[in-house]
Amino acid sequence: MFDKVLIANRGEIALRVLRACRELGVRTVVAHSSADADSLPVRLADEAVRIGPAASRRSYLNAAAIVEAARQTGAQAVHPGYGFLSEDADFAEICAENGLVFVGPPPQVMAALADKSTARALMSRAGLPLPPGSVRTLPTVAEAQEVAAEVGYPVIVKAAAGGGGRGMTVVRSAAELPRAYARTRAAAQVAFGDDRVYVERYLADARHVEVQVLCDNHGNGVHLGTRDCSVQRRHQKLVEEAPAPALRPATLDTLAEVALRGALSVGFTGAGTVEFLVDDAERAHFLEINCRIQVEHPVTEMVTGVDLVQEQLHVAAGTPLRLRQCDVRLHGVAIECRVNVEDPDRDFAPAPGRLERFHPPGGPFTRVDTHGHAGYLVSPHYDSLLAKVAVWAPDRAAALDRLDRALAEFDVAGPGVRTTIPFARRVLRDPAFRAARHTTGLVERLLTPGDAGTDTGDSDHAAGPDPRAGTDPTGRIPVPAVPATGPTTWRNP
Repeated sequence: MFDKVLIANRGEIALRVLRACRELGVRTVVAHSSADADSLPVRLADEAVRIGPAASRRSYLNAAAIVEAARQTGAQAVHPGYGFLSEDADFAEICAENGLVFVGPPPQVMAALADKSTARALMSRAGLPLPPGSVRTLPTVAEAQEVAAEVGYPVIVKAAAGGGGRGMTVVRSAAELPRAYARTRAAAQVAFGDDRVYVERYLADARHVEVQVLCDNHGNGVHLGTRDCSVQRRHQKLVEEAPAPALRPATLDTLAEVALRGALSVGFTGAGTVEFLVDDAERAHFLEINCRIQVEHPVTEMVTGVDLVQEQLHVAAGTPLRLRQCDVRLHGVAIECRVNVEDPDRDFAPAPGRLERFHPPGGPFTRVDTHGHAGYLVSPHYDSLLAKVAVWAPDRAAALDRLDRALAEFDVAGPGVRTTIPFARRVLRDPAFRAARHTTGLVERLLTPGDAGTDTGDSDHAAGPDPRAGTDPTGRIPVPAVPATGPTTWRNP
């Protein structure tokens, strides 16, 4: 195991990784921006290094500063959390070139899976079911029109370099396609430096189901069951649960088996998530593989008893998996609700400010992952996620009641501060959700007429909507020479 790990992230995930390290006896370094200088992860770290100003492109996306911080402090590994540089193959390669272990899959695996067109082709060869559509990218609108006519409308135009709910446009008729195709390509070029797109059938009333996998560097792998993440606002997940409810056991087993097969087929290592859409006939369609820890990982931990972050660190250190598939047992039901500093009454607009009151819930089988505290200033520079409330119970009905109770106890207040808690409680009380008959269209149905939209938002990106902001047009992170004066560092006693 490592002696010291640098955490290249912020907020609740930085705190989550820090605590996992501490339980393993590993010292921690938190790389932070000037805006996060007084944050809980910085306060609790063994060491903290200021790597830049508030703007993420000059701090959390600054590969040179992060690498230099690790070198200055003697860290042996870099844990990227989620968002920011967590799925950036170039950054993983830069870490390796500087003698640092990147906690995640090999760069070549991340690069292949980051290209959604390549990932679709690889998973198709591994036998995973794909949604009807194009496997390759479509350089002309005429080719896009041909594919759309073949699979039938509605379709979705997706950026090959996109992910996390970004870079996609739903098209409901042939007349809309040319404009949507052009708009998606232009947006993809700006966001990712890559304008390639592909087209697939849009499944409007499907379930979003994912499988947690864990693989080592020795060819071993296990799956840790399924999660349902169908409650989404513009592809941003709001409520997640494990295991996925109301699916036949045979469907759950098949999803888990093909997900693990797909991950192993490309040499995946570490913790990852294979995502599917499941239609009303329980036919699964592969979406993507995420090469990082997920925001919703707590629900898997609660039903399996496995600390996924600690397992990530063991794998990165070269240890063979400590689990076999027969060791993985699912117990009960866990449900998580994200608490975002957003105003649902204003189209989920960010509503940051200073927290005058912050009293998270507690009680039996209730877990709160948060970096918030009374007096904390929620920064407008980053993602709006403030906390995750997750509960466990023997069955789903009891878990829903427990989560509603916990959210009712959560007291957050400050000038201008609004949260998604009231809307989340509305979701929990919805009859379709309680009966596990909900789909990805649930949130839009609950919103007032005219409020729903087809544009997309961010999903698991602590950096905000563009995790590559500030990179060159190719998306590669420029790495200047190490500065003569390095990052500012302090140490806890």
